[in-house]
Amino acid sequence: MEPIILASGSLRRQEYFRLMGLPFRIIPPRINEEAEEAGDPRNFAETLAVRKVKNVLELLKGKNPAWVCGADTLISVDGAVFGKAATRDDAKRMIETLQGRSHQVITAVALYSGKANATDCRSVVSDVAFCPLSEKQIEWYLDTGEWQGVAGSYRIQGLASCFISGIRGSYSSIAGLPLHEFYVMLRENGYPYGA
Repeated sequence: MEPIILASGSLRRQEYFRLMGLPFRIIPPRINEEAEEAGDPRNFAETLAVRKVKNVLELLKGKNPAWVCGADTLISVDGAVFGKAATRDDAKRMIETLQGRSHQVITAVALYSGKANATDCRSVVSDVAFCPLSEKQIEWYLDTGEWQGVAGSYRIQGLASCFISGIRGSYSSIAGLPLHEFYVMLRENGYPYGA
């Protein structure tokens, strides 16, 4: 199998690539992921995933890699987009908003094929319900530092799982890469993966 350039610094996405047995190398993109004026959350996630792929292609300066994969995960609450918290206060505001209710987690995946010179992008929307949290519980969670560097200030595969009362959708998508959809994308775009 040809190596895939993973346009992401996400450790979870790297773990999923290893789980799938995919050969890959990492080139983190250099883009602004700010959610200001994001518009439709699903379209915004897809735009960011495609921008990551395009940025890596630009960083390679004319070298045409066989495959590049970019992904982006964001949180949507009543149409507002939560990206990565910049500060503890920002993370606190996010967790306070999420507690005691449901929100959507949107992960978009963009796959570039050098042979076709085309990018396929798809997204998955999942619902996550948080239990009600006290101020003390929120402060305890913030003290762990787990909120840093992740959309919505939580990781479903981390301590925040204690607060999640239910999910509807794709667990792997909530964690950062919708494995089923990515598998389908690989096969439909001619990547020789699976039977």
